[in-house]
Amino acid sequence: MATRTIVSFIDDLDGSEASETIHFGLDGTEYEIDVNEKNAKELRDLLSPYIANARRLARNGKPYRRMNVGPDSKTVRAWALAQGLNCPERGRIPAAILAKYQAAHSNA
Repeated sequence: MATRTIVSFIDDLDGSEASETIHFGLDGTEYEIDVNEKNAKELRDLLSPYIANARRLARNGKPYRRMNVGPDSKTVRAWALAQGLNCPERGRIPAAILAKYQAAHSNA
């Protein structure tokens, strides 16, 4: 005899089928909520201005430290495109392009 187990996630807000679980924290307490795509977008949209202005913390509660602070990748990609250089839209920026960007902006 075969057994089939089906697990389904239910949106905790409206009872519809959930598409994902979102994890978040507030005031030292961690939470998770199962939501559908619409409610996930709504939650992210509501939190986005706060997240954009917040400091990200490591699991130990201390702020992350950026050890290798370099130019913003979006800025480098836009500069490379304006210069007619072939720079991938995603992933690591080639060292040659990064060196050209840094050379062009070293006196800025």
